[in-house]
Amino acid sequence: MISVDNVAVEFSGRTLFSDVTFNVNETDRIALMGKNGAGKSTLLKIIAGVDKPTRGKISTPNDAVIAYLPQHLLTDDTATVFGETSKAFADVLKLKTEMDELNLQLETRTDYESDEYMAIIEKVSDVSEKYYSIEEVNYDAEMEKTLQGLGFLRSDFTRPTSEFSGGWRMRIELAKILLQKPDLILLDEPTNHMDIESIQWLEDFLINSAKAVIVISHDRAFVDNITNRTIEVTQGKIYDYKVNYSHYLQLRKERLEQQQKQFSDQQKEIADIQGFIDRFKGTYSKTLQVQSRVKVLEKMDIVEVDEIDTSGISIKFPAAPRSGNYPIIADQVSKSYGDNLIFKDANITIERGQKLAFVGKNGEGKSTMVKAIMGEIDFDGELKVGHNCQIGYFAQNQASMLDGELSVFDTVDNVAVGEIRSKIKDLLGAFLFSGDDLNKKVKALSGGERTRLAMIKLLLEPVNLLILDEPTNHLDLRTKDILKDALLAFEGTVILISHDRDFLDGLASKVFEFGNKRIKEHFEDINGFLRNKKMENLSDIERKNQA
Repeated sequence: MISVDNVAVEFSGRTLFSDVTFNVNETDRIALMGKNGAGKSTLLKIIAGVDKPTRGKISTPNDAVIAYLPQHLLTDDTATVFGETSKAFADVLKLKTEMDELNLQLETRTDYESDEYMAIIEKVSDVSEKYYSIEEVNYDAEMEKTLQGLGFLRSDFTRPTSEFSGGWRMRIELAKILLQKPDLILLDEPTNHMDIESIQWLEDFLINSAKAVIVISHDRAFVDNITNRTIEVTQGKIYDYKVNYSHYLQLRKERLEQQQKQFSDQQKEIADIQGFIDRFKGTYSKTLQVQSRVKVLEKMDIVEVDEIDTSGISIKFPAAPRSGNYPIIADQVSKSYGDNLIFKDANITIERGQKLAFVGKNGEGKSTMVKAIMGEIDFDGELKVGHNCQIGYFAQNQASMLDGELSVFDTVDNVAVGEIRSKIKDLLGAFLFSGDDLNKKVKALSGGERTRLAMIKLLLEPVNLLILDEPTNHLDLRTKDILKDALLAFEGTVILISHDRDFLDGLASKVFEFGNKRIKEHFEDINGFLRNKKMENLSDIERKNQA
């Protein structure tokens, strides 16, 4: 359907990638993988037509519709949610308007024999053919279904988009894309800022309703569930695997092992040849053999090994005083903002050393409960923070609290103590800071970079209760694994607000579900919770059908 032919991107004397060639077929759902900076987003923009390659071309059928969702975007502040979403059908509505205007001209004009009148008839015929060839759709119903699937309430439809955060605006843009039913959907980190239910809805749509899809995502479970092909961008070239992400990881491991063996064998051969040259150089009787071996070395294609991670960085939390047996006890806690009830009569008991997850739709009170624990808001009921409980809290706004005048390195150096001080550069590298980045001032960093730096700073402070609100946004898969290993080894208590199921898997042993103004405790891990939740949804559907 769509072909990428010998595409190359070069800038500032550096080649990002070259000779990239592959086809996108009608049923392909492709994961575009590779480390940060490898060129994934650039390649996606080129396919979308947003950017141009240095060389090569993208070939698409004339009638193909390609829809692109970038990481960062802005919707129109003057439109309502429903009005902005209706722009998905702008082309159809434009055709309808044009057809109505042309028909009105035919009704009012009387110059039936003129060339202008005949031209209008031909134009009406052409526009009508296009309009009536489009499948008849109840646009309002389709918009309503899609917006609700992505987490919007009916009451949100008439609200201006200016009232919504960047994450919710991204969902509006995603709704517009899905409603266009494009031939190819390009998604760059679509699950950032989405709750688990909305991610499940998006998965179901992409699997059952979408055509071709190319996605960049650090949500491993999401990628595994929706894709059937993986294209890895690494060291300026691509590797194309006709398998999902988990299977790709195994094949990639085998590829790297084979490359490493070829590299080692070649290095031994080079050493042997060079040894012969060094030993007999200047020996008249061996001149021809020496020259022959020099030519062999000159013509040899050196085996390259693709990006093997040898850093082995791990984070060990600094020792903190032991907290009491129950760091948090909430008894009949309720919270309202005016007439808006967030949750009522919540009971939460958290034992020392537990690692648990707060899950639920956005706006159901997860962050509100954290603010209550932190003492940042008033509430009804009783909430006790246990004896000697020292809390480390990470939220997206933590990034704004960093000292903008400090460098990246000094920000971490100021809080690091003990053994980790000798590994500050490795630690920063694990969170995607390297080279000149270390000397950058915090005020020069992007929002995502500040978020990652705030996370490192928190991990180096001695606390015994960690509260992490969406900690994996802006982290690549390798960095998420480093953070997850650190939390598994952490001896204190952890509360995680996260939509990242793969990150929560094996980490959170209990789930508190926020929804319908209540907080429900589930004595199971995230997989058990999701299995049971699907069963509950089925029962709800059956009950509605019976009614």
